[in-house]
Amino acid sequence: MELMRKKYSIVKIWMIVLTGCIVASCNTDKANNTETNGNGTDMVFPKGEKVKNDNFIGDVWLNYLVETDSIHHVNIGSVTFEPGARTNWHYHKGGQILLVTEGRGLYQERGKPVEVIKKGEVMKCPPNIEHWHGATPTEAMTHVAIGTNTNIGGAVWLGPVTDEEYRSGDQH
Repeated sequence: MELMRKKYSIVKIWMIVLTGCIVASCNTDKANNTETNGNGTDMVFPKGEKVKNDNFIGDVWLNYLVETDSIHHVNIGSVTFEPGARTNWHYHKGGQILLVTEGRGLYQERGKPVEVIKKGEVMKCPPNIEHWHGATPTEAMTHVAIGTNTNIGGAVWLGPVTDEEYRSGDQH
């Protein structure tokens, strides 16, 4: 009976050690896969790939989260703008929704004043309305961009936002 108790205790100890190793392993994996923003806080989604096209000014990263399909008719991406970075003027045939997840940015519809957008805010970009968005001159901004009603059509890219247009948001 005493031998049985010793074997049971040894098995119990090994189970506790094994469980501890598994928990530590899971926590290590999570820590290794987490990116932080410039403020040292965790980002909601990884930064993604640096954008290399003429539709943006400055350093911008895109992480495509959902590509459109014939059922959902949306595309979703997390977009990170370094300070001073922005989109060109553009519009979306089916509209767009921006969910700001980090920092402060700027948003402007053609013919209207520049608006400041901040972490936790939502911007609804109506269909076929020319607009641009990006970071402030001094602070990065990340948003989740949702292209809605993509069955109608996607983004139509126009010319760059001039430095004068961009600086008109400096008073914010």
